[in-house]
Amino acid sequence: MSIINTKIPEFRAQAYHGGAFKTVTHADVLGKWAVFFFYPADFTFICPTELEDLAESYAELSELGVEVYSVSTDTHFVHKAWHDASDTIKKIRFPMLADPTGHLSRAFGVYIEEEGLAYRGTFVADPEGRIKIAEVQDNSVGRNAAELVRKIQAAQFVAGHDGQVCPARWKPGAKTLKPGIDLVGKI
Repeated sequence: MSIINTKIPEFRAQAYHGGAFKTVTHADVLGKWAVFFFYPADFTFICPTELEDLAESYAELSELGVEVYSVSTDTHFVHKAWHDASDTIKKIRFPMLADPTGHLSRAFGVYIEEEGLAYRGTFVADPEGRIKIAEVQDNSVGRNAAELVRKIQAAQFVAGHDGQVCPARWKPGAKTLKPGIDLVGKI
């Protein structure tokens, strides 16, 4: 069963954000676009490169009305220690959610039971909490924040333009398509 168009799960998680520990719930996510960015673990190798890339795109995502939630199975204490120890992770301005029980990782289908870690999963939810984009990949392959931004822009465009769809490599301002019989076999 696909996770697309399902609602984000109910959750309550501790987070490290803005120099403090905070509680984040599913209710906090509603009302704006959200990215859940799962990664295997703090103090690792590919993860800091991805989180730095995402941190460098955070201002652009914020302008789009998107909040980012990075998630690993580490505790919020480990998130703080990593933030304090790494110049790369100090760049993060979004909440770092702790999922030590694997509740969120399981709910999003990225938990690796035998390792107690998550796969690299990226999920985008609309303001109503419906998952519009889902991507899961092997932990040996890093992600690209610029492509995530483009996908969010496309998802936001189609959410506001009923009947329009965005073709491959679509960027804001480019032509969209309106599916219909007149396009069949013409593309």
